[in-house]
Amino acid sequence: MKRALTAAQMRAVDAASAEHGMPGSVLMENAGEALTQAALKEAGQGGRFFVLCGLGNNGGDGLVVARKLAGLGRTVFVELTGEGAALKGDAARNFASLKACGISPAPIPFELAAGPGDVVIDALLGTGLSRAPEGRIAEAIGKISSWQAAGARVIAADLPSGLDSDSGVALSPCVLADVTTTFGYAKLGQVIEPGASRCGRLEIADIGIPRAAESVLSGTGVYLLEESDVRGRIPKRRSDSHKGTYGHVLVIGGSWGKTGAAALAALGALRGGAGLVTVATRPEALLPVMQHAPEVMGLELINEGALGPRDLNALLDAAEGKDAVVFGPGIERGDETWKLIGPLLEELTCPCVLDADGLNAIAGHLEVLQKAKSELLLTPHPGEMSRLLNLSTAEVQKNRVSLASAFAKDHQVVLVLKGARTLIARDDGTVFINPTGNPGMATGGTGDVLAGLCGALVAQGLSTEDAAVAGTWVHGLAGDVAKERRGEMGLIASDLLEGLGEVWRLWSR
Repeated sequence: MKRALTAAQMRAVDAASAEHGMPGSVLMENAGEALTQAALKEAGQGGRFFVLCGLGNNGGDGLVVARKLAGLGRTVFVELTGEGAALKGDAARNFASLKACGISPAPIPFELAAGPGDVVIDALLGTGLSRAPEGRIAEAIGKISSWQAAGARVIAADLPSGLDSDSGVALSPCVLADVTTTFGYAKLGQVIEPGASRCGRLEIADIGIPRAAESVLSGTGVYLLEESDVRGRIPKRRSDSHKGTYGHVLVIGGSWGKTGAAALAALGALRGGAGLVTVATRPEALLPVMQHAPEVMGLELINEGALGPRDLNALLDAAEGKDAVVFGPGIERGDETWKLIGPLLEELTCPCVLDADGLNAIAGHLEVLQKAKSELLLTPHPGEMSRLLNLSTAEVQKNRVSLASAFAKDHQVVLVLKGARTLIARDDGTVFINPTGNPGMATGGTGDVLAGLCGALVAQGLSTEDAAVAGTWVHGLAGDVAKERRGEMGLIASDLLEGLGEVWRLWSR
């Protein structure tokens, strides 16, 4: 997995690099070389290079690129958004080196249009951005956008200019890169949305930061998941196994009009490899749930209306001998459901996945989470998270990483905050970012499939952390498989069930 740093963390690593004998001049030269190689890969035969440089170290990286490309005999145009005298340190030295090679930066007119085969290098702004670009920087971003529209490829040095490296917010104007070559580490704003989309293809270049410099980073942090982080968490099946080997999942869910949610969770658990799945629901909902799949078993909860304390004994009996419980998909909202959840968690001996209206039920009553005897995995979407925290959805979306981290740590749970670039936060505050999935999955029921899948993985012996990491990655990958077959527009939740089977086939699971 790749660690993603904030701007402050990156500055600390840079300072520590110098203390460990790696001067900034060498790091800048190496960054320029990485950018040069990226630019050459994107250029067409005989393509020209347009390098736009700011007055900070990011601009210094661009000046190195211009010098190296000119040394290779390529056609290079260089623009500096200010006077060379304003440059300092390593950037100033590279400006002098470029002039010594016979190249003097000058404003590049719009009329000198870049087009197909040409490459534009955005070296205007780095991680130090604190406000929206303006003046000559904004004008240069306008040129980049114009040339890109004409067919040129755009490579961002470290991150697209105008992008906040911590929040991923794209200020106006902001470069939309085809490729971003970032240095040493991914930046937090590059691996969450909307920043991830502004970066295009993200390439992390090793520029020689000493391993010892990492000592300034704390043990917890934010990490971008890779497939290699996930496969090993899912064991292969043994030849001498039987259905009892792979666990029994109890799904407590469904109500009249929302039976599909419980069914999708149950089918997600089955496609996730659970040996047995039982759905506990009200009598009027049971038959519709079971009609979705003959493999699902059913249990009537003999009462009427929303779940409440009167259902406790029946649910404890139902949970006896089960390996995981999924609580919430499609249940009816009730004023007393939270009074059931606390005592239930206090008695359950197996891990529990809380989802959907199970989460809405405990909003304002988070103390029930402290009663849990075993591991908890919560899977809210932004709206449910907003109710848990009593914040607006917009506030949640603006601070996804910090809020997920704090919630998981404060309540000692594993939290999956769904959405574009779903987050998995564990109870020490570490956050994993999942890059799989696509906009086609923004449709009702996909979260129910995820809850069932996570329940199945827990039932097969995975910890709630491993189940959340593996389940979220595989769920997104199943959505990507479905997208390839059906496109995004008409993708529905049940398509993910078929996609899960394809993932397991590809992974020999």
